[in-house]
Amino acid sequence: MHTTPTSAIVLAGGLGTRLRSAVPDLPKPMAPVAGRPFLAHLMDHWIGQGIRHFVLSVGYRHDAISGHFGDRYRGAVLDYAVETTPLGTGGGLLQAARHLSGHAPFLLLNGDTYFDVPLARLVETAERHRADGCFALFRTREPGRYMGLALADDGRITHLQAGLDAPERLANGGVYLVQPRALQGLPGPDPLASTPISLENDLFPQLLAQGQRWFGLECPGSFLDIGIPHDFHRAAAVLPTSSATQPDDVHARTLVHH
Repeated sequence: MHTTPTSAIVLAGGLGTRLRSAVPDLPKPMAPVAGRPFLAHLMDHWIGQGIRHFVLSVGYRHDAISGHFGDRYRGAVLDYAVETTPLGTGGGLLQAARHLSGHAPFLLLNGDTYFDVPLARLVETAERHRADGCFALFRTREPGRYMGLALADDGRITHLQAGLDAPERLANGGVYLVQPRALQGLPGPDPLASTPISLENDLFPQLLAQGQRWFGLECPGSFLDIGIPHDFHRAAAVLPTSSATQPDDVHARTLVHH
């Protein structure tokens, strides 16, 4: 019996400096696509696969996110884990995980990335291998931009930051299935720490070094990272038309005023 996650953490606290020329003074997840925030399209996709609770890890201009969405969006409950100082993606995850309870796996999502990943396949892969976590991977020919990974024959991740200059490689798609046990024993983020904790450069290598079992699953679905203007401008063409035509989030916004 598969345990399908119903909660997701969304890393939405970045400064978005590379996107500033196209979307001034907004956190990246609030960048407008087809008249609605990118984050709305992202949550639409995962609500369609059964996610009913989002923990939004927010920092820069977090009021723009919470002011728009409030505490519910299309029936899903929204919680906010606010960074008072930049914690990095790893620190943001550790802080946001405090809003989750129970032993069910959860999704971890990049707030500036859309990846059409079939959740059921991610769950099945993780359970078949008794994995601590599972990365959704895509194939890319773009050198240097995305973290490549080395996999064993059974799909277990053996090395991170692999093959960055290879002509074609499997790369991290920013969608992860995580078992809560994977984070047990890790210290919480230190708001006084001078160095933020990176998910890809610090936290994941630490977990692999501890002997945790993390696997990768190649997914052929559409992938979009809006972190740079060129890709942001093609977002409306990549996102599903059903998502682009959802009614605006009037109900979500009115919740803020109650």
